[in-house]
Amino acid sequence: MRLALHINDYASFGEPRRTAQALGRVARTAEDTGFTRLSLTDHVWQISLIGEEDAPMLEAYTALGYLAGLTRTIELQTLVTAATYRAPGLLAKIVTTLDVLSEGRAWLGIGAGWNDEEAQGLGLPFAAQRERFARLEETLRICLQMWSGSREPFAGEHYRLASTLNSPRPVAEPRPRILVGGGGERTTLRIAAKYADAFNVFGGADAGQKIVRLREHCERIGRDADEIEKTAVLPAAVQEPGGTDSLLEELRRLHGLGFTTVYCTVPDVASLTPLETLGTKVVPEISRW
Repeated sequence: MRLALHINDYASFGEPRRTAQALGRVARTAEDTGFTRLSLTDHVWQISLIGEEDAPMLEAYTALGYLAGLTRTIELQTLVTAATYRAPGLLAKIVTTLDVLSEGRAWLGIGAGWNDEEAQGLGLPFAAQRERFARLEETLRICLQMWSGSREPFAGEHYRLASTLNSPRPVAEPRPRILVGGGGERTTLRIAAKYADAFNVFGGADAGQKIVRLREHCERIGRDADEIEKTAVLPAAVQEPGGTDSLLEELRRLHGLGFTTVYCTVPDVASLTPLETLGTKVVPEISRW
């Protein structure tokens, strides 16, 4: 089993002039202590489950590009990009650029999106749920076509590209990997079954059911579900009494269900102490599973 770090809260990173150094220290510490991936939330305002909407929030791909230059081995991605926030051709180009500059470490983490308040607030494209899922699927098709080397036009219901020229090509072979995030059993998991190299859900009580539903979708289209990595998000409050033991218990539960990578959210992550604790006590243990 592998551990990934997910950053969804910048409140502990200090004032803006110190954020860059703090974020760099977190990324390098995660890499040095055995985390295999680092993901950033792709929001423009903080979400209500975590903090106030005016709490600090970085634009994800700019931040990932910065981290690409500070790290050497850790894989980089969003968890996850709302498909409608960026035009598909531009999104494919952004992820390609991140992949080239990180020497093949970029993922495309993507979902349909849900936060209409921030989208309306900053004037970002947002549509009804059915249309967002349709746009998500077309975005994946466009990204795959651009990463294939094709320069052919693309004509879908929602997007039309006169040419899918994409130069330079990605470094990752055969292309950047795709993670589809979201627990919707009827549509999200169907899209994951068709396009994803990995899918991601919250690691709660119903996490195992999501794997069951994914397998059903894969069976319908004739795909081997074992080709798709099963990942989950889990809080890691290791600084609380018994926190490390509780986290290991939750990781064992998820591993038993079939999850092989867990993205941990870590309170006060910029202090680095929680990351060092995870690297010392958790990463060596789960790497044997």
